Amino acid sequence: MRGLLGGSYRACMATLHRAQASTQRWAGEDARARLLSGLPVTERRLPLAGVSTAVLEGGDGPPMVLLAGEFAAVWMRVIPDLVTTHHVIAPDLPGLGASEVPDGPLDADAALAWLDELIDQTCAIPPVLVGKGAGGALAARFTIDHGDRVDRLVLVDTYGLDRLRPPPGMALSFIGILLRPSERGLQRSLRNYCFVDLDGVRAAMGERYEWMAAYALDRFRTPSVKAAMRSLFKVLASTIPSEDLDRVAVPTTLIWGRHDLGMRLNVAEAASVRYGWPLHVIENARDDPAIEHPAAFLEALRTALGSGGGKSWPVRWAR
Repeated sequence: MRGLLGGSYRACMATLHRAQASTQRWAGEDARARLLSGLPVTERRLPLAGVSTAVLEGGDGPPMVLLAGEFAAVWMRVIPDLVTTHHVIAPDLPGLGASEVPDGPLDADAALAWLDELIDQTCAIPPVLVGKGAGGALAARFTIDHGDRVDRLVLVDTYGLDRLRPPPGMALSFIGILLRPSERGLQRSLRNYCFVDLDGVRAAMGERYEWMAAYALDRFRTPSVKAAMRSLFKVLASTIPSEDLDRVAVPTTLIWGRHDLGMRLNVAEAASVRYGWPLHVIENARDDPAIEHPAAFLEALRTALGSGGGKSWPVRWAR
């Protein structure tokens, strides 16, 4: 009898867990659909280096690839402007967002092969490659050995230019969200470490902010996404040797939030001096200026695209 009851209990719990997983999946899909609703892009899936990749595309003109370490929709506040002049390609990185990796997280070589196939399948000519955070580190590593595949490189609050040294509270907050994702923990992390003025961001974005937060929380609750986060973070947050960055041969620009706490502004200033890359500083922003101050970000990006990318450019500040 005890064995029968135990088997019934396990069967009931397994059914409950399956139901919870199904509910969570649909909740995540609903949040994503609402988040993308109204954006001037279409979404399609591309098989790239074994990754079923979710790709947002919109606009005509020269190609521009946007890479972010969270999910492609974090570019939502600048995409409507960018598609008026460029063919914008914004993928979810392997294992993140809605991009699925069937055989587990990728290593550095596989991630680079993924980006190579993305460019090959979506860009008729070398694109402007814009990367933020882990996406910027991937873009930089790719450009080191594939400069002929890239027209220009724009690095936004990018990992890899120096050792990542987040304050202890920031590191503990991120670990806490990975281990026990909660709405309260996510909002605390966003307020204290991601945005200078969270209330201002919420007011400016309206309902879309709520869907962005809901989708981010859903991703933190998805085991495969958490595994990919840990893997890509380990691979892409490591410091890129300076002798490798010296080999970047395309016009390169840095855009940085003045108050970035993870990869601080002095890292960007040092890279600007060493490599001759122009630096645009976005005031009152942390590590996501395209969300906090989209107009200032777009101004900096347009300046980068309109100039020749020569050495020893001055530092610029945008408000």
